[in-house]
Amino acid sequence: MSGTSEGPTPATELGRAVVTESEILAPSGAEFAGAVEAVEAAGPVPDEAVEPGAPDGLAESPAPRTPSPPSYRSVFTAAPLAMAVVDREGTVTGANAALADLLGRDQDTLTGAVAADLVDLASDARTWHAYRELLRGRRARLRCTRRLKHPEGHALWVRVTVAPLPAGDGGVLVSVADVSDHRALQARLRHLRMHDPVTRLPNRTLFFERLTTALEAESYAESGTGRIGLCYLDLDGFKAVNDTLGHRVGDQLLAAVADRLTRCAQDAGRTRAGIPLVARLGGDEFALLVEDSTGTEQLADLAESLLDAIQEPFDLSGRRLSVSASIGVVERHAAGTTPTALMQAADTTLYWAKADGKARWTLFDPERNASRVTRQALASSLRPAIDRGEFALEYQPLVGMDDDRVHGVEALIRWHHPRFGTLTPNRFISLAEEDGSIVPLGRWVLRTACRQARDWQTRYPDEPPIFVSVNVAVRQVWDSDLVADVADTLEETGLPPRLLQLELTESAVMGSSGRPLQALKALSDMGVRIAIDDFGTGYSNLAYLSRLPVSVLKLDGSFVRGFQIEDRTAQPGAADEVIVEAMVQLAHRLGLTVTAECVETSAQATRLRRIGCDTGQGWLYSRPVPPDRISELLGTPGVQAGVGNP
Repeated sequence: MSGTSEGPTPATELGRAVVTESEILAPSGAEFAGAVEAVEAAGPVPDEAVEPGAPDGLAESPAPRTPSPPSYRSVFTAAPLAMAVVDREGTVTGANAALADLLGRDQDTLTGAVAADLVDLASDARTWHAYRELLRGRRARLRCTRRLKHPEGHALWVRVTVAPLPAGDGGVLVSVADVSDHRALQARLRHLRMHDPVTRLPNRTLFFERLTTALEAESYAESGTGRIGLCYLDLDGFKAVNDTLGHRVGDQLLAAVADRLTRCAQDAGRTRAGIPLVARLGGDEFALLVEDSTGTEQLADLAESLLDAIQEPFDLSGRRLSVSASIGVVERHAAGTTPTALMQAADTTLYWAKADGKARWTLFDPERNASRVTRQALASSLRPAIDRGEFALEYQPLVGMDDDRVHGVEALIRWHHPRFGTLTPNRFISLAEEDGSIVPLGRWVLRTACRQARDWQTRYPDEPPIFVSVNVAVRQVWDSDLVADVADTLEETGLPPRLLQLELTESAVMGSSGRPLQALKALSDMGVRIAIDDFGTGYSNLAYLSRLPVSVLKLDGSFVRGFQIEDRTAQPGAADEVIVEAMVQLAHRLGLTVTAECVETSAQATRLRRIGCDTGQGWLYSRPVPPDRISELLGTPGVQAGVGNP
């Protein structure tokens, strides 16, 4: 059997080895390992030296003898490094005892063997090709590491070096070094580096290594389901355990949780193709990776078992602790998914589980995530949008119930977003309040609305001037000098204070004290009207209402919707009408005017007028419209239903 056959040669009784690493060097002349250099230095020398005779038959005293260098064979035999000489056909022509001992073979059986089979050089195409090139004299050296099976049954890691012999000798020298201890040390160090010392679970590094491998195309292209699942888990209230009982108990709890998660994974693996990988990613965060998942049902079952397992009380050094967990669950096709994208989805879903009340699992929802992404995009572009002039104001009339004339307008902001189109306040005002951009945005709304109201007053001097109502967020009161902002704006625009109305929600006004109450009183003393918006939806501290500098109550639209019956013979909701009538009477006794929101039908307007509401606002009169449409309504004797609607 020739060692230079075109295909890989089957392994001998040493067993098939596993390729772990290879080093193939380009031709650079005759390069040899230490043993090769020794052989080259020795050269072929006879075992015994013969002295030449003396000339003319005269005997001479023997000359001093110098030590001869060791012979090729003596160096080869005595070397502690396992070696074999291999001819150009790949056949072993000689092997030393060290090689026989290392491989667990009789030395005599090594001669004539195929070298590639002895140290498994044919197990991968790249190494096999390099070895054949070296036998042909086209390469200088080959070095690789192989895992062999010893005849006694244990694994043997060896470093194999193949280098050419001098041209006169032909063939190559194969040297084999036992590196099993070194590999074992490497394995122990890798285990320490890849595992968490508290729970002994795989750590974040090993988890992402495994996740990256699982998402490589070759990992799922030919077998399996081609899907991947992840349960991302976080303990609820773990920080309190550390803070109250100490980190030692906290570590004990983490170890106990890890044991339960591992048992759940093992139970799940008994009915599936493989056992999920359980890892601790840091702190009290754990992850279970399910390769070749069969769908969301499998992940849901696993998440349920995890919750049940963790909710069982823990006994830790005489302490009985009960904890819960929140779990984000993601399941999807592996194709097109990256580790970063999968973890981002899992992290988002875990946040949803906590926000929804904790002690639960939540499945990733693409639509909900798209909404979150949109919200983040809006939040990041809010402040620049103010500078870019992307905001505009529309105005909705506030119509007198008795005369159907426009008494005022409410300024309503719109965001003309270049990507998402025109957005109403409910899409971005809460974001502005969260990041503080409501302060500069509120100043812009105030200036723009006051400037527009002053323009109407100037253009229609013969008509009763209309007031403009501007919504104010609580954070504007706390984070800015609202009184100064209003005073500066009124002075700048020339608008009389009585033509400005500021609207605050009931929950923001009721119970106000300290700075907010002082600001409201200062604004009222200035002549600005204060209105409570959405009245009736909060806790309605009516006793406190009399002490507030409020001049207007705006009834929430939920009360007005009870008046939508168009059939005049039908009876409206008695409870709604009684409640509204009571609130209107109370407001009037306190000297307040009442505005009904969400007036959509003439029947509603008639009943609200009968009850005593002062003004109405809603689609019956007009939707929010640009300033020029409001100008068309001014000077008319009465606002007909829907006249201001597009």
